[in-house]
Amino acid sequence: MKKTGAWLTRYALESIGVTHTFGIPGLHNTPIYDELDQSEQISPCLVTHEVSAAFMADAVSRTTNTIGTLVIVPGAGITHAASGIGEAFLDGIPLLIIAGGIDRSSDNQFQAQDIDHHALLAPITKASFLVENHADIAPTLFEAYRTALEGEPGPVFVEIPINVQLASDDTGKLPIFNAQPTTPAPDMKAIEAAVNMLLAAKNPGIFVGWGAKEASDTIQALATHLATPVATTLQGLSVFPANHPLHTGMGFGPSSVPAAQNAFQDCDCLLAIATRFAETPTGNFGMVPPENLIHVDINPAVFNANYPATITLQGDALEISKILLEKITSRQTIPRNSEVLTQQIASDKRSYRTTWRQHKTDRVNPANFFNALRERLPDDALVACDDGNHTYLAAELLPIHRVGGFISPTDFNAMGYCVPAVNALKLSHPDTTVVGIIGDGAMMMTGMEALTASKYNLGVIYFLFNDGELAQIAQAQEIPYKRKTCTKLGEADWIAFSHAVGCEYVAIEDDSQLQPALDTAFSLAAENKPVVVDVHIDYSKHTAFMEGAVKTRYKRFDRSTKARYLARALTRKIIGSK
Repeated sequence: MKKTGAWLTRYALESIGVTHTFGIPGLHNTPIYDELDQSEQISPCLVTHEVSAAFMADAVSRTTNTIGTLVIVPGAGITHAASGIGEAFLDGIPLLIIAGGIDRSSDNQFQAQDIDHHALLAPITKASFLVENHADIAPTLFEAYRTALEGEPGPVFVEIPINVQLASDDTGKLPIFNAQPTTPAPDMKAIEAAVNMLLAAKNPGIFVGWGAKEASDTIQALATHLATPVATTLQGLSVFPANHPLHTGMGFGPSSVPAAQNAFQDCDCLLAIATRFAETPTGNFGMVPPENLIHVDINPAVFNANYPATITLQGDALEISKILLEKITSRQTIPRNSEVLTQQIASDKRSYRTTWRQHKTDRVNPANFFNALRERLPDDALVACDDGNHTYLAAELLPIHRVGGFISPTDFNAMGYCVPAVNALKLSHPDTTVVGIIGDGAMMMTGMEALTASKYNLGVIYFLFNDGELAQIAQAQEIPYKRKTCTKLGEADWIAFSHAVGCEYVAIEDDSQLQPALDTAFSLAAENKPVVVDVHIDYSKHTAFMEGAVKTRYKRFDRSTKARYLARALTRKIIGSK
Protein backbone atom coordinates (compact mmCIF):
# COMPACT_ATOMS: atom_id res chain seq x y z
CA MET A 1 0.00 0.00 0.00
CA LYS A 2 1.15 3.51 -0.76
CA LYS A 3 1.46 5.99 2.09
CA THR A 4 3.01 9.41 2.42
CA GLY A 5 5.99 10.21 4.58
CA ALA A 6 3.72 12.24 6.84
CA TRP A 7 1.53 9.16 7.36
CA LEU A 8 4.59 7.10 8.27
CA THR A 9 5.55 9.78 10.79
CA ARG A 10 2.15 9.49 12.42
CA TYR A 11 2.39 5.68 12.36
CA ALA A 12 5.77 5.74 14.09
CA LEU A 13 4.64 8.19 16.78
CA GLU A 14 1.55 6.11 17.49
CA SER A 15 3.73 2.99 17.68
CA ILE A 16 5.99 4.44 20.36
CA GLY A 17 3.01 5.56 22.46
CA VAL A 18 2.96 9.32 21.92
CA THR A 19 -0.29 10.87 23.20
CA HIS A 20 0.37 14.59 22.68
CA THR A 21 2.58 16.68 20.44
CA PHE A 22 3.39 20.32 21.08
CA GLY A 23 4.32 22.98 18.59
CA ILE A 24 3.18 25.34 15.86
CA PRO A 25 2.41 24.28 12.28
CA GLY A 26 4.07 25.99 9.36
CA LEU A 27 5.18 25.59 5.78
CA HIS A 28 7.60 22.76 6.48
CA ASN A 29 5.49 20.53 8.75
CA THR A 30 1.89 20.99 7.54
CA PRO A 31 1.67 17.44 6.10
CA ILE A 32 2.58 15.97 9.50
CA TYR A 33 -0.01 18.13 11.27
CA ASP A 34 -2.63 17.06 8.75
CA GLU A 35 -1.93 13.43 9.63
CA LEU A 36 -1.84 14.05 13.38
CA ASP A 37 -5.30 15.58 13.08
CA GLN A 38 -6.54 12.18 11.88
CA SER A 39 -5.04 10.26 14.79
CA GLU A 40 -7.32 8.81 17.46
CA GLN A 41 -4.36 8.44 19.83
CA ILE A 42 -2.36 11.63 19.42
CA SER A 43 -3.62 15.14 20.22
CA PRO A 44 -1.57 17.89 18.56
CA CYS A 45 -1.48 20.88 20.93
CA LEU A 46 -1.01 24.39 19.56
CA VAL A 47 1.16 26.63 21.74
CA THR A 48 1.85 30.36 21.67
CA HIS A 49 5.64 29.97 21.46
CA GLU A 50 7.92 27.04 20.70
CA VAL A 51 9.82 27.37 23.97
CA SER A 52 6.52 26.52 25.64
CA ALA A 53 6.25 23.46 23.41
CA ALA A 54 9.62 22.26 24.72
CA PHE A 55 8.66 22.90 28.34
CA MET A 56 5.34 21.10 27.87
CA ALA A 57 6.99 18.10 26.27
CA ASP A 58 9.49 18.07 29.14
CA ALA A 59 6.67 17.94 31.71
CA VAL A 60 5.04 15.03 29.88
CA SER A 61 8.29 13.06 29.87
CA ARG A 62 8.86 13.69 33.58
CA THR A 63 5.41 12.54 34.70
CA THR A 64 4.14 9.91 32.25
CA ASN A 65 5.33 6.69 30.64
CA THR A 66 5.42 8.26 27.20
CA ILE A 67 7.97 10.58 25.64
CA GLY A 68 7.33 14.32 25.33
CA THR A 69 7.25 15.19 21.64
CA LEU A 70 7.66 18.46 19.75
CA VAL A 71 6.52 19.00 16.18
CA ILE A 72 7.93 22.36 15.16
CA VAL A 73 9.05 24.33 12.14
CA PRO A 74 12.74 24.65 11.32
CA GLY A 75 14.62 27.91 11.73
CA ALA A 76 13.01 30.11 14.35
CA GLY A 77 10.90 27.24 15.64
CA ILE A 78 14.06 25.43 16.65
CA THR A 79 15.85 28.45 18.08
CA HIS A 80 12.72 29.38 20.05
CA ALA A 81 12.52 25.88 21.48
CA ALA A 82 16.24 25.72 22.27
CA SER A 83 15.94 26.92 25.89
CA GLY A 84 13.51 24.11 26.70
CA ILE A 85 15.64 21.60 24.82
CA GLY A 86 18.72 22.75 26.74
CA GLU A 87 16.85 22.36 30.03
CA ALA A 88 15.87 18.79 29.18
CA PHE A 89 19.43 18.01 28.08
CA LEU A 90 21.09 19.17 31.29
CA ASP A 91 18.32 17.68 33.46
CA GLY A 92 18.45 14.28 31.74
CA ILE A 93 14.88 14.36 30.40
CA PRO A 94 14.04 12.48 27.18
CA LEU A 95 12.44 14.50 24.37
CA LEU A 96 11.62 13.72 20.76
CA ILE A 97 12.06 16.85 18.64
CA ILE A 98 10.62 16.62 15.15
CA ALA A 99 11.03 19.46 12.68
CA GLY A 100 10.29 19.77 9.05
CA GLY A 101 13.07 20.76 6.71
CA ILE A 102 13.69 22.41 3.37
CA ASP A 103 12.94 20.69 0.08
CA ARG A 104 16.14 18.73 -0.41
CA SER A 105 15.03 17.52 -3.84
CA SER A 106 15.34 21.09 -5.11
CA ASP A 107 18.52 22.66 -6.45
CA ASN A 108 17.39 26.12 -5.37
CA GLN A 109 19.59 27.91 -2.87
CA PHE A 110 18.56 30.22 -0.02
CA GLN A 111 15.34 28.44 0.81
CA ALA A 112 13.45 29.81 3.79
CA GLN A 113 14.71 28.63 7.18
CA ASP A 114 17.73 26.91 5.63
CA ILE A 115 20.38 26.64 8.34
CA ASP A 116 22.34 23.74 9.77
CA HIS A 117 19.93 22.72 12.53
CA HIS A 118 22.02 19.70 13.45
CA ALA A 119 25.11 21.81 14.22
CA LEU A 120 22.92 24.26 16.12
CA LEU A 121 21.42 21.57 18.35
CA ALA A 122 24.50 19.39 18.74
CA PRO A 123 25.52 20.78 22.18
CA ILE A 124 22.03 20.30 23.68
CA THR A 125 20.89 16.96 22.21
CA LYS A 126 22.07 13.39 22.57
CA ALA A 127 21.83 12.81 18.82
CA SER A 128 20.27 14.17 15.65
CA PHE A 129 18.98 12.45 12.53
CA LEU A 130 18.25 13.64 8.99
CA VAL A 131 15.67 11.48 7.22
CA GLU A 132 16.57 11.38 3.55
CA ASN A 133 14.31 8.57 2.31
CA HIS A 134 10.64 7.69 2.65
CA ALA A 135 11.46 4.17 3.90
CA ASP A 136 13.72 5.50 6.66
CA ILE A 137 11.09 7.53 8.52
CA ALA A 138 9.72 4.94 10.94
CA PRO A 139 13.06 3.18 11.62
CA THR A 140 14.71 6.56 12.27
CA LEU A 141 12.00 7.65 14.72
CA PHE A 142 12.23 4.29 16.48
CA GLU A 143 16.01 4.69 16.77
CA ALA A 144 15.58 8.27 18.02
CA TYR A 145 13.24 7.01 20.74
CA ARG A 146 15.74 4.34 21.82
CA THR A 147 18.54 6.89 21.90
CA ALA A 148 16.50 9.35 23.96
CA LEU A 149 15.80 6.76 26.68
CA GLU A 150 18.94 4.66 26.70
CA GLY A 151 21.62 5.44 29.27
CA GLU A 152 21.15 8.90 30.73
CA PRO A 153 17.98 10.16 28.99
CA GLY A 154 17.93 13.31 26.90
CA PRO A 155 16.52 15.08 23.83
CA VAL A 156 16.96 13.74 20.30
CA PHE A 157 16.33 15.72 17.11
CA VAL A 158 14.86 14.37 13.87
CA GLU A 159 14.60 16.48 10.71
CA ILE A 160 12.08 15.26 8.14
CA PRO A 161 12.35 17.38 4.98
CA ILE A 162 9.13 18.57 3.38
CA ASN A 163 9.76 16.58 0.21
CA VAL A 164 10.08 13.36 2.25
CA GLN A 165 6.84 14.13 4.12
CA LEU A 166 4.98 14.62 0.84
CA ALA A 167 6.49 11.63 -0.94
CA SER A 168 4.15 8.67 -1.45
CA ASP A 169 5.49 5.19 -1.91
CA ASP A 170 4.72 1.55 -1.27
CA THR A 171 5.46 0.88 2.38
CA GLY A 172 5.84 -2.86 2.01
CA LYS A 173 5.78 -4.53 5.40
CA LEU A 174 5.60 -1.82 8.04
CA PRO A 175 8.44 -1.88 10.57
CA ILE A 176 7.43 -3.09 14.03
CA PHE A 177 8.42 -1.00 17.02
CA ASN A 178 10.67 -2.82 19.47
CA ALA A 179 12.74 -0.30 21.36
CA GLN A 180 13.43 -1.66 24.79
CA PRO A 181 16.42 0.34 26.10
CA THR A 182 19.32 -1.73 27.35
CA THR A 183 21.13 -1.14 30.65
CA PRO A 184 24.59 -2.32 31.69
CA ALA A 185 24.75 -5.41 33.87
CA PRO A 186 25.54 -4.51 37.50
CA ASP A 187 29.01 -5.23 38.87
CA MET A 188 28.20 -7.80 41.57
CA LYS A 189 31.66 -7.61 43.13
CA ALA A 190 31.29 -3.84 43.57
CA ILE A 191 27.78 -4.33 44.95
CA GLU A 192 29.11 -6.74 47.58
CA ALA A 193 31.69 -4.15 48.58
CA ALA A 194 28.94 -1.52 48.83
CA VAL A 195 26.84 -3.80 51.03
CA ASN A 196 29.81 -4.39 53.36
CA MET A 197 30.48 -0.67 53.59
CA LEU A 198 26.86 0.23 54.37
CA LEU A 199 26.51 -2.47 57.01
CA ALA A 200 29.79 -1.43 58.65
CA ALA A 201 28.83 2.24 58.81
CA LYS A 202 27.58 3.69 62.09
CA ASN A 203 25.72 6.61 60.49
CA PRO A 204 25.00 5.91 56.83
CA GLY A 205 23.01 8.37 54.71
CA ILE A 206 21.26 8.36 51.33
CA PHE A 207 21.25 11.14 48.72
CA VAL A 208 18.96 10.75 45.69
CA GLY A 209 18.28 12.52 42.39
CA TRP A 210 15.53 12.44 39.77
CA GLY A 211 16.92 9.35 38.05
CA ALA A 212 16.01 7.33 41.16
CA LYS A 213 12.29 8.12 40.83
CA GLU A 214 11.30 4.60 39.76
CA ALA A 215 13.30 3.20 42.68
CA SER A 216 11.53 5.27 45.34
CA ASP A 217 9.75 2.37 47.06
CA THR A 218 12.95 0.35 47.21
CA ILE A 219 14.97 3.29 48.52
CA GLN A 220 12.33 3.91 51.19
CA ALA A 221 12.64 0.30 52.31
CA LEU A 222 16.43 0.53 52.26
CA ALA A 223 16.42 3.74 54.32
CA THR A 224 14.00 2.27 56.83
CA HIS A 225 16.05 -0.90 57.25
CA LEU A 226 19.35 0.95 57.67
CA ALA A 227 17.82 3.86 59.62
CA THR A 228 19.41 6.41 57.29
CA PRO A 229 18.41 10.02 56.73
CA VAL A 230 17.52 10.75 53.09
CA ALA A 231 18.25 14.01 51.27
CA THR A 232 17.39 14.82 47.67
CA THR A 233 18.54 17.06 44.88
CA LEU A 234 16.27 19.93 43.78
CA GLN A 235 15.19 18.04 40.67
CA GLY A 236 14.75 14.91 42.76
CA LEU A 237 12.77 16.69 45.45
CA SER A 238 9.78 14.36 45.01
CA VAL A 239 11.77 11.13 44.62
CA PHE A 240 11.52 10.53 48.37
CA PRO A 241 8.17 11.57 49.93
CA ALA A 242 8.44 14.45 52.38
CA ASN A 243 5.97 12.80 54.77
CA HIS A 244 8.38 9.88 55.27
CA PRO A 245 9.94 10.24 58.75
CA LEU A 246 13.49 9.86 57.36
CA HIS A 247 13.13 12.62 54.75
CA THR A 248 15.35 15.62 55.58
CA GLY A 249 15.08 17.96 52.58
CA MET A 250 17.13 19.24 49.65
CA GLY A 251 20.86 18.68 50.05
CA PHE A 252 22.70 18.24 53.33
CA GLY A 253 25.54 20.77 53.25
CA PRO A 254 25.75 24.38 54.48
CA SER A 255 22.94 25.40 52.10
CA SER A 256 20.44 22.90 53.46
CA VAL A 257 17.78 23.20 56.16
CA PRO A 258 18.68 22.32 59.77
CA ALA A 259 16.98 18.90 59.59
CA ALA A 260 19.38 17.83 56.84
CA GLN A 261 22.48 19.48 58.29
CA ASN A 262 21.96 17.83 61.68
CA ALA A 263 20.94 14.40 60.36
CA PHE A 264 24.00 14.17 58.08
CA GLN A 265 26.45 15.79 60.49
CA ASP A 266 28.11 12.51 61.48
CA CYS A 267 27.43 10.61 58.25
CA ASP A 268 30.28 8.14 57.71
CA CYS A 269 29.00 6.46 54.53
CA LEU A 270 26.90 8.02 51.79
CA LEU A 271 24.87 6.09 49.22
CA ALA A 272 24.31 8.55 46.36
CA ILE A 273 21.81 7.35 43.75
CA ALA A 274 21.22 9.07 40.39
CA THR A 275 22.78 12.40 41.27
CA ARG A 276 25.62 14.20 39.53
CA PHE A 277 26.53 16.33 42.57
CA ALA A 278 25.82 19.38 40.45
CA GLU A 279 26.08 23.00 41.59
CA THR A 280 22.51 23.54 42.78
CA PRO A 281 21.91 20.54 45.10
CA THR A 282 25.40 20.88 46.57
CA GLY A 283 24.92 24.61 47.25
CA ASN A 284 27.74 25.89 45.02
CA PHE A 285 29.68 22.70 45.74
CA GLY A 286 29.73 23.45 49.46
CA MET A 287 28.57 19.94 50.34
CA VAL A 288 31.24 17.65 51.80
CA PRO A 289 30.37 13.94 51.42
CA PRO A 290 32.10 11.44 53.69
CA GLU A 291 35.17 9.59 52.50
CA ASN A 292 33.12 6.42 52.08
CA LEU A 293 31.01 7.47 49.08
CA ILE A 294 29.07 4.87 47.08
CA HIS A 295 27.91 6.44 43.82
CA VAL A 296 25.19 4.81 41.69
CA ASP A 297 24.37 6.23 38.24
CA ILE A 298 23.49 5.14 34.74
CA ASN A 299 26.10 7.53 33.32
CA PRO A 300 29.71 6.67 34.26
CA ALA A 301 30.85 10.18 33.28
CA VAL A 302 29.46 11.55 36.56
CA PHE A 303 31.66 9.34 38.72
CA ASN A 304 34.48 11.21 40.47
CA ALA A 305 33.65 14.37 38.53
CA ASN A 306 33.13 16.59 41.57
CA TYR A 307 33.65 14.24 44.53
CA PRO A 308 35.81 11.11 44.67
CA ALA A 309 33.84 7.91 45.16
CA THR A 310 35.11 4.84 47.00
CA ILE A 311 32.74 2.57 45.07
CA THR A 312 31.03 3.31 41.75
CA LEU A 313 28.07 1.30 40.50
CA GLN A 314 26.99 1.92 36.92
CA GLY A 315 23.48 0.83 36.12
CA ASP A 316 19.76 1.37 36.53
CA ALA A 317 18.84 2.88 39.90
CA LEU A 318 15.92 0.52 40.46
CA GLU A 319 17.84 -2.63 39.58
CA ILE A 320 20.84 -1.79 41.75
CA SER A 321 18.67 -0.57 44.66
CA LYS A 322 16.74 -3.83 44.63
CA ILE A 323 19.93 -5.89 44.73
CA LEU A 324 21.33 -3.77 47.57
CA LEU A 325 18.10 -4.13 49.55
CA GLU A 326 17.94 -7.88 49.04
CA LYS A 327 21.53 -8.46 50.12
CA ILE A 328 21.38 -6.09 53.09
CA THR A 329 18.13 -7.52 54.48
CA SER A 330 19.40 -11.08 54.07
CA ARG A 331 22.52 -10.31 56.09
CA GLN A 332 20.98 -7.91 58.61
CA THR A 333 17.53 -9.31 59.16
CA ILE A 334 16.45 -6.90 61.90
CA PRO A 335 16.05 -3.25 60.89
CA ARG A 336 18.09 -0.68 62.79
CA ASN A 337 16.27 1.49 65.30
CA SER A 338 15.62 4.96 63.81
CA GLU A 339 13.53 6.43 66.64
CA VAL A 340 16.11 8.95 67.86
CA LEU A 341 16.90 10.02 64.29
CA THR A 342 13.29 10.45 63.22
CA GLN A 343 12.46 12.42 66.35
CA GLN A 344 15.38 14.74 65.68
CA ILE A 345 14.34 15.24 62.05
CA ALA A 346 10.74 15.99 63.02
CA SER A 347 11.83 18.41 65.73
CA ASP A 348 14.21 20.25 63.39
CA LYS A 349 11.51 20.56 60.75
CA ARG A 350 9.02 21.98 63.26
CA SER A 351 11.55 24.48 64.57
CA TYR A 352 12.47 25.66 61.08
CA ARG A 353 8.84 26.24 60.13
CA THR A 354 8.27 28.06 63.41
CA THR A 355 11.06 30.54 62.66
CA TRP A 356 9.42 31.23 59.31
CA ARG A 357 5.94 31.64 60.73
CA GLN A 358 7.24 34.05 63.35
CA HIS A 359 8.55 36.32 60.60
CA LYS A 360 6.36 39.44 60.74
CA THR A 361 5.14 40.98 57.51
CA ASP A 362 2.33 43.06 56.05
CA ARG A 363 2.41 40.89 52.96
CA VAL A 364 2.05 37.09 52.61
CA ASN A 365 4.34 35.01 54.80
CA PRO A 366 5.73 32.16 52.63
CA ALA A 367 5.40 29.56 55.40
CA ASN A 368 1.76 30.44 56.01
CA PHE A 369 1.06 30.29 52.29
CA PHE A 370 2.65 26.87 51.83
CA ASN A 371 0.97 25.51 54.96
CA ALA A 372 -2.43 26.58 53.65
CA LEU A 373 -1.68 25.23 50.18
CA ARG A 374 -0.48 21.86 51.52
CA GLU A 375 -3.74 21.48 53.48
CA ARG A 376 -5.72 21.79 50.24
CA LEU A 377 -3.55 19.64 48.01
CA PRO A 378 -4.38 15.94 47.81
CA ASP A 379 -1.43 13.63 48.21
CA ASP A 380 -1.42 12.81 44.49
CA ALA A 381 -1.34 16.45 43.35
CA LEU A 382 1.21 17.60 40.77
CA VAL A 383 3.19 20.77 41.42
CA ALA A 384 5.36 22.66 38.94
CA CYS A 385 7.73 25.48 39.86
CA ASP A 386 9.61 27.93 37.72
CA ASP A 387 13.19 29.05 38.30
CA GLY A 388 13.61 31.69 40.98
CA ASN A 389 13.48 32.43 44.69
CA HIS A 390 10.04 30.83 44.91
CA THR A 391 11.61 27.52 43.82
CA TYR A 392 13.76 27.30 46.93
CA LEU A 393 10.95 28.49 49.17
CA ALA A 394 8.85 25.63 47.81
CA ALA A 395 11.74 23.19 48.23
CA GLU A 396 12.08 24.12 51.91
CA LEU A 397 8.46 24.83 52.90
CA LEU A 398 6.14 22.73 50.69
CA PRO A 399 6.24 18.99 51.53
CA ILE A 400 5.66 16.87 48.41
CA HIS A 401 3.93 13.56 49.12
CA ARG A 402 3.60 12.09 45.63
CA VAL A 403 6.64 10.39 44.11
CA GLY A 404 7.41 12.42 40.99
CA GLY A 405 4.89 15.05 42.09
CA PHE A 406 7.19 18.07 41.83
CA ILE A 407 8.94 19.30 38.68
CA SER A 408 11.04 22.38 37.99
CA PRO A 409 13.91 23.55 35.79
CA THR A 410 17.20 22.92 37.54
CA ASP A 411 20.60 22.71 35.85
CA PHE A 412 19.83 24.97 32.85
CA ASN A 413 17.81 27.38 35.06
CA ALA A 414 15.45 28.25 32.22
CA MET A 415 12.91 30.78 33.45
CA GLY A 416 9.46 30.54 31.89
CA TYR A 417 9.06 26.81 32.56
CA CYS A 418 6.10 26.79 34.92
CA VAL A 419 3.06 27.99 32.97
CA PRO A 420 3.64 25.65 29.99
CA ALA A 421 4.55 22.77 32.32
CA VAL A 422 1.36 23.21 34.34
CA ASN A 423 -0.69 23.10 31.15
CA ALA A 424 1.00 19.90 30.01
CA LEU A 425 0.55 18.27 33.41
CA LYS A 426 -3.19 18.89 33.27
CA LEU A 427 -3.49 17.76 29.65
CA SER A 428 -1.74 14.48 30.47
CA HIS A 429 -3.32 14.05 33.95
CA PRO A 430 -6.83 15.46 33.50
CA ASP A 431 -8.20 14.01 36.75
CA THR A 432 -5.33 15.23 38.94
CA THR A 433 -5.04 18.48 40.88
CA VAL A 434 -2.34 20.59 39.18
CA VAL A 435 -0.87 23.83 40.48
CA GLY A 436 2.10 25.97 39.56
CA ILE A 437 4.26 28.35 41.56
CA ILE A 438 5.80 31.06 39.43
CA GLY A 439 7.65 34.32 40.00
CA ASP A 440 6.46 37.49 38.32
CA GLY A 441 9.65 37.67 36.26
CA ALA A 442 9.08 34.19 34.87
CA MET A 443 5.39 34.97 34.26
CA MET A 444 6.46 37.85 32.05
CA MET A 445 8.38 35.39 29.88
CA THR A 446 5.78 32.73 29.07
CA GLY A 447 2.61 33.91 30.79
CA MET A 448 0.84 34.17 27.43
CA GLU A 449 0.79 30.36 27.44
CA ALA A 450 -2.06 30.63 29.96
CA LEU A 451 -4.12 31.28 26.85
CA THR A 452 -3.57 27.62 25.99
CA ALA A 453 -5.09 26.63 29.34
CA SER A 454 -8.20 28.70 28.69
CA LYS A 455 -8.43 27.35 25.14
CA TYR A 456 -8.41 23.75 26.37
CA ASN A 457 -10.50 24.45 29.50
CA LEU A 458 -7.78 23.37 31.89
CA GLY A 459 -8.63 23.77 35.56
CA VAL A 460 -5.19 24.75 36.76
CA ILE A 461 -3.97 27.32 39.27
CA TYR A 462 -0.96 29.54 38.69
CA PHE A 463 0.25 30.98 42.00
CA LEU A 464 2.00 34.16 40.92
CA PHE A 465 4.58 35.23 43.52
CA ASN A 466 4.45 38.97 42.98
CA ASP A 467 7.12 41.22 44.47
CA GLY A 468 8.03 43.38 41.48
CA GLU A 469 11.61 42.22 41.03
CA LEU A 470 13.81 39.28 40.10
CA ALA A 471 13.98 38.19 43.73
CA GLN A 472 16.58 35.44 43.59
CA ILE A 473 19.09 37.59 41.70
CA ALA A 474 18.24 40.62 43.81
CA GLN A 475 19.03 38.69 47.00
CA ALA A 476 22.23 37.29 45.51
CA GLN A 477 23.27 40.90 44.86
CA GLU A 478 22.01 42.37 48.12
CA ILE A 479 23.71 39.94 50.52
CA PRO A 480 27.31 40.57 49.36
CA TYR A 481 26.94 43.96 47.65
CA LYS A 482 24.28 45.67 49.81
CA ARG A 483 22.76 46.92 46.59
CA LYS A 484 20.50 45.63 43.82
CA THR A 485 21.21 46.25 40.16
CA CYS A 486 18.88 45.83 37.17
CA THR A 487 16.40 43.55 38.95
CA LYS A 488 13.37 45.85 39.32
CA LEU A 489 10.56 44.78 37.00
CA GLY A 490 8.12 47.03 35.21
CA GLU A 491 4.70 47.28 36.80
CA ALA A 492 2.15 44.91 35.31
CA ASP A 493 -1.63 44.97 35.58
CA TRP A 494 -2.12 41.32 36.49
CA ILE A 495 -5.90 41.67 36.64
CA ALA A 496 -6.02 42.85 33.05
CA PHE A 497 -3.44 40.27 32.01
CA SER A 498 -5.39 37.39 33.55
CA HIS A 499 -8.61 38.40 31.86
CA ALA A 500 -6.83 38.97 28.54
CA VAL A 501 -5.67 35.34 28.44
CA GLY A 502 -8.99 33.94 29.63
CA CYS A 503 -8.05 33.25 33.26
CA GLU A 504 -9.88 33.99 36.47
CA TYR A 505 -8.08 36.32 38.87
CA VAL A 506 -7.77 36.05 42.66
CA ALA A 507 -5.57 38.22 44.88
CA ILE A 508 -3.91 37.44 48.22
CA GLU A 509 -2.49 40.63 49.69
CA ASP A 510 -1.79 39.38 53.22
CA ASP A 511 -2.19 36.29 55.41
CA SER A 512 -5.74 37.16 56.40
CA GLN A 513 -6.86 36.53 52.82
CA LEU A 514 -5.18 33.14 52.42
CA GLN A 515 -8.05 30.84 53.34
CA PRO A 516 -10.90 32.54 51.41
CA ALA A 517 -8.69 33.16 48.36
CA LEU A 518 -7.58 29.53 48.19
CA ASP A 519 -11.18 28.39 48.59
CA THR A 520 -12.17 30.56 45.62
CA ALA A 521 -9.24 29.48 43.45
CA PHE A 522 -9.74 25.76 43.97
CA SER A 523 -13.48 26.13 43.43
CA LEU A 524 -12.93 27.89 40.09
CA ALA A 525 -10.34 25.31 39.01
CA ALA A 526 -12.85 22.55 39.76
CA GLU A 527 -15.07 24.20 37.13
CA ASN A 528 -12.27 23.73 34.54
CA LYS A 529 -11.27 27.37 34.65
CA PRO A 530 -7.61 28.40 34.77
CA VAL A 531 -6.89 30.74 37.66
CA VAL A 532 -4.13 33.28 38.32
CA VAL A 533 -3.67 33.81 42.06
CA ASP A 534 -1.73 37.03 42.65
CA VAL A 535 0.25 36.33 45.83
CA HIS A 536 1.82 39.47 47.31
CA ILE A 537 4.70 37.47 48.71
CA ASP A 538 7.24 38.66 51.26
CA TYR A 539 10.76 37.72 50.17
CA SER A 540 12.59 39.64 52.89
CA LYS A 541 13.54 36.49 54.84
CA HIS A 542 16.14 34.41 53.04
CA THR A 543 15.97 30.68 52.48
CA ALA A 544 18.60 28.42 54.01
CA PHE A 545 19.72 27.66 50.46
CA MET A 546 20.32 31.31 49.55
CA GLU A 547 22.15 32.10 52.79
CA GLY A 548 24.35 29.02 52.52
CA ALA A 549 25.09 29.29 48.81
CA VAL A 550 26.22 32.92 49.06
CA LYS A 551 28.44 32.19 52.07
CA THR A 552 29.96 29.18 50.32
CA ARG A 553 30.80 31.25 47.25
CA TYR A 554 32.32 34.00 49.42
CA LYS A 555 34.55 31.50 51.25
CA ARG A 556 35.93 30.36 47.88
CA PHE A 557 37.29 33.83 47.06
CA ASP A 558 40.96 34.62 47.64
CA ARG A 559 41.92 36.88 50.55
CA SER A 560 42.12 40.13 48.56
CA THR A 561 38.76 39.57 46.89
CA LYS A 562 37.14 38.81 50.25
CA ALA A 563 38.58 42.02 51.70
CA ARG A 564 37.33 44.06 48.76
CA TYR A 565 33.81 42.60 48.99
CA LEU A 566 33.65 43.12 52.73
CA ALA A 567 34.87 46.72 52.56
CA ARG A 568 32.43 47.62 49.81
CA ALA A 569 29.50 45.97 51.60
CA LEU A 570 30.30 47.74 54.90
CA THR A 571 30.63 51.11 53.18
CA ARG A 572 27.31 50.77 51.46
CA LYS A 573 25.59 49.55 54.59
CA ILE A 574 26.89 52.40 56.76
CA ILE A 575 26.84 55.42 54.46
CA GLY A 576 25.12 54.22 51.33
CA SER A 577 28.10 55.13 49.16
CA LYS A 578 28.51 53.78 45.67
